[in-house]
Amino acid sequence: MVTPALFEAYPTPELLSKATPEEVFEYIKSVSYPNNKSKHLVGMSQVLMGKFGGIVPSDVNDLQQLPGVGRKTANVITSVVFDKPAMAVDTHVFRVANRIGLTEKSKSPLATEKELIKNIPEVHLSKAHHWLILHGRYVCTARNPKCESCGISPWCKNVRNS
Repeated sequence: MVTPALFEAYPTPELLSKATPEEVFEYIKSVSYPNNKSKHLVGMSQVLMGKFGGIVPSDVNDLQQLPGVGRKTANVITSVVFDKPAMAVDTHVFRVANRIGLTEKSKSPLATEKELIKNIPEVHLSKAHHWLILHGRYVCTARNPKCESCGISPWCKNVRNS
């Protein structure tokens, strides 16, 4: 809802890099954590212009140099925008991968990411994160998983151990 007006005011990273966080705040004040996000947006644009010539990098490590971009976001951008093999691990992916046995009770999102990358064929990595998110959102839900109607229940570690 806020992006049309924000993008109209700042259609390029160069223009956004010259804004102040206070100016950007006025466009995004209705979103959660607008103070931090306005600082990150301006800082991200400044780094994008200064370090990357205004071009969004496709490398996870380069993306993480942008203010406000953590590993999960960097992996999402890498896989969705650039269709490169990357595994973004959010709460759904972390929970589902451990529950169904794609990982061996990984203790952190990074450990889960590394194990999934090792075990999922590279050709499927850029889509697998979406599959796991949707499976966790609609079938393998946190409180009441729908194991009886799950298409992968014959292979699921959780069902075999119940």
